[in-house]
Amino acid sequence: MTETAPQLFIGNRNYSSWSLRPWLCLRWAGIAFRERSIELDQPGYGAEGIAEILAISPSARVPVLLADGVTIHDSVAISEWAAEVAPAPGLLPPNRALRAEMRSVVAEMHAGFPHLRRDLPMNLRRRCTARDLPPETLRDIARIDTMWRTARSRFGAAGPFMFGRRSMADAFYLPVATRFRTYGARLSPESEAYAATLLADTDFHAWEAAIAAEPHRLFSRAPIDSLYADPA
Repeated sequence: MTETAPQLFIGNRNYSSWSLRPWLCLRWAGIAFRERSIELDQPGYGAEGIAEILAISPSARVPVLLADGVTIHDSVAISEWAAEVAPAPGLLPPNRALRAEMRSVVAEMHAGFPHLRRDLPMNLRRRCTARDLPPETLRDIARIDTMWRTARSRFGAAGPFMFGRRSMADAFYLPVATRFRTYGARLSPESEAYAATLLADTDFHAWEAAIAAEPHRLFSRAPIDSLYADPA
């Protein structure tokens, strides 16, 4: 890897779903990059005030990619950059109509499902059962289940991923599959099978292995590690 290789700045692997998405796209595209991790559990968290991030990104958030002499400070933009730099791996399909569909579900993930994010935050180390979820969160889960089930019925003959072949859409929904695993969400059989495909990805396993190699330290600035704890 040369000194001019792109640099991807990510947050805590265990919690940062937005960091995982473009990280997967870069790996799946076969693009060599340097990885820099920034601790999120520090002053400024939740208020776009972490000094290390402010020093590299106008958005004050991770992920951030430094490449081609520019700062790319959004997960979709980083993933689209990867698809343009390395189109052969198929992060975006060649068919225009299918690309539009794929971008639609990616955009829905990027902009939507606020209740899922609130009540089922990514936490790869945990296994628990979510209880008493409000109706709006259940609607988010149901919408994703319907999306996955419908896509698999349409594109299942082309492969085991959402649109058949592995693509950007799978990178954006893989963190959701981890949330469903963490909190014991119930899905349709078709969606369960798709989630299992995502969680079996070898690059995702590398991400998980890196978490296992890190010291286990609870996140102090949010209750993410105590949600749905068993009663004493």
